[in-house]
Amino acid sequence: MKGFVDNIEKLTEENDDFRRVLYTGHNLQLVLMTIQPGDEIGAEVHDDRDQFFRIEAGEGEVWIDDVCHKVKADDGVIVPQGAKHNVVSTGSEPLRLYTIYGPPEHIDGTVHKTSADAEAAHEHFDGKTTE
Repeated sequence: MKGFVDNIEKLTEENDDFRRVLYTGHNLQLVLMTIQPGDEIGAEVHDDRDQFFRIEAGEGEVWIDDVCHKVKADDGVIVPQGAKHNVVSTGSEPLRLYTIYGPPEHIDGTVHKTSADAEAAHEHFDGKTTE
């Protein structure tokens, strides 16, 4: 099969990994994320890519250029290239979301079980797509 077709809400809600790359195209990348209560992605800037977040479960904050936005299930967020941003899980349950990078950010198939694993791995997209 070409492309990606699946129940993204179910996959996101069942994901326990901090980061799991599901599909990498030439221009977009689909990634599941689960951020444990009190944890965060960490402030970052993508100078050459936009990013979309869709919150499926939990509560948190999305910071964009030092402005805090409270988020919860069913919220969507777009972070434009060049904006400093962070996602923080503030609720008592994990913050479960998926994100779409355009263009891709991570090596296809990447799985980071924890935020510490993600921090230790300094990998970036190598040009290889899912198909």
